[in-house]
Amino acid sequence: MNIGALLNGQRILITGASSGLGNHFARLAARCGAEVVIAARRKERLESLAGELQALGAQQVTVIELDVAQAASVTNAIGTITETGKPLDILVNNAGVGREGFAMSQSIKEFDEVMATNLRGVWLMSTEVARVWKAAGRGGVIVNIASIQAERVMPGVAAYSASKAAVVHLTKSLALEWARHGIRVNAIAPGYINTEMTQETWDTPHGAALIQRIPMRRLGNPEELDGALLLLATQASSWMTGSVVTVDGGHVVSGL
Repeated sequence: MNIGALLNGQRILITGASSGLGNHFARLAARCGAEVVIAARRKERLESLAGELQALGAQQVTVIELDVAQAASVTNAIGTITETGKPLDILVNNAGVGREGFAMSQSIKEFDEVMATNLRGVWLMSTEVARVWKAAGRGGVIVNIASIQAERVMPGVAAYSASKAAVVHLTKSLALEWARHGIRVNAIAPGYINTEMTQETWDTPHGAALIQRIPMRRLGNPEELDGALLLLATQASSWMTGSVVTVDGGHVVSGL
């Protein structure tokens, strides 16, 4: 499929773009001809990525240092984006963290860190961008990166699972509130994806056992999320809002 013009002229902001899925989504957007805004706490990694995105076909690349959990950082980032080019068309709320540990031994600090990035970050980014769109009398697209952990659970990730379940419900609530403003809000729920952040897990006996529980008996690759992202980010999904697209090799429908 020729994707070179799918996001042509669209300005897209991707949070958590310094690594993992965010890095991959940024490259995808560049290949689709978008004006790409990459944001994360590790600005030096973003600056290294920026040159690659231009070579891949991005019309413009903007680098933003951003902590999605901090309201002031979010406000400053959206202000900078507004000053440095055309208005945003698409927001991808990808930034996220995980703190593994059984609930009774996990500190409240770790719990709060997960909620601050995974949930509060989505709230802050979405509401800030939506206010800009509403004030300008224009619509926009928000794609939240959730997880199959929002629907199914496993030991040792209670805080993460709760945060992603909240993201799914937030997606639906904001979709309902903002449909009248032409703002669409949808989510992708990935299953187990093989990225640099998770590689060590899959190389263990425990990780191998987890893979065997996936009906397709393999991990997903980042590019296997491309179709879902491009569906939700483009007019191909113009009558979709409040939807959650699951991409997981059949994991959530596996037998109990």
